[in-house]
Amino acid sequence: MSSEKTSRLSGDNRREQILGAATAVFGERGYVGGTTDAIARAAGISQAYVVRMFGTKEDLFAEVCARAGQRVADTFRAAIAQFTPETTLEEKLHLLGETYGNLIADRGTLLSLMHAFTQGADPKFGPLGRAYFLDAFRIVRDEAGIGGPQTTAFFAQGMLINTLLAMRMPDVYGDADADELMQYAFGEKCDDLLVLVRSQAIMADAVRA
Repeated sequence: MSSEKTSRLSGDNRREQILGAATAVFGERGYVGGTTDAIARAAGISQAYVVRMFGTKEDLFAEVCARAGQRVADTFRAAIAQFTPETTLEEKLHLLGETYGNLIADRGTLLSLMHAFTQGADPKFGPLGRAYFLDAFRIVRDEAGIGGPQTTAFFAQGMLINTLLAMRMPDVYGDADADELMQYAFGEKCDDLLVLVRSQAIMADAVRA
């Protein structure tokens, strides 16, 4: 029984290791550019093992998107768990934004979701991307009790932040217009996000290499 449990946990850990590597590779290279060979090398295992565990690249990308979507849902719910009956709407939005900002500083998670959102016409990825987005919308609107109009505004701000981080706008921090835009978009979390994003960018460059 002990050896069965050890084997199962080892398999779970290896699965998470591959998904983490795939998230980084797909994030930086996209679905077309992200190969199972590159993912295997990033994970330090054989390509055959990746294929054996996940099947096709399509299935692996779907798993990566599911993992990213679940992380967003878990992040929002972790923020909601901090609410009290006295928490104001402004405080709720601040907590949700703060926890989400920490999550998307991980470029792999951010870019995997962004790639999924651009696959709207794909018969498999399109429905998945819409489902993850709507799930997050419902969590904020209903579970956080934010309401439809303010949730929509919150998501609009979030997508602006996603876009700025995806295009690596922090790389040109120091340009007056870029600085102003990021200060408006990131607010008081701007400096913290810049530190996190710069460290992630170094890792992303290594993945592309």
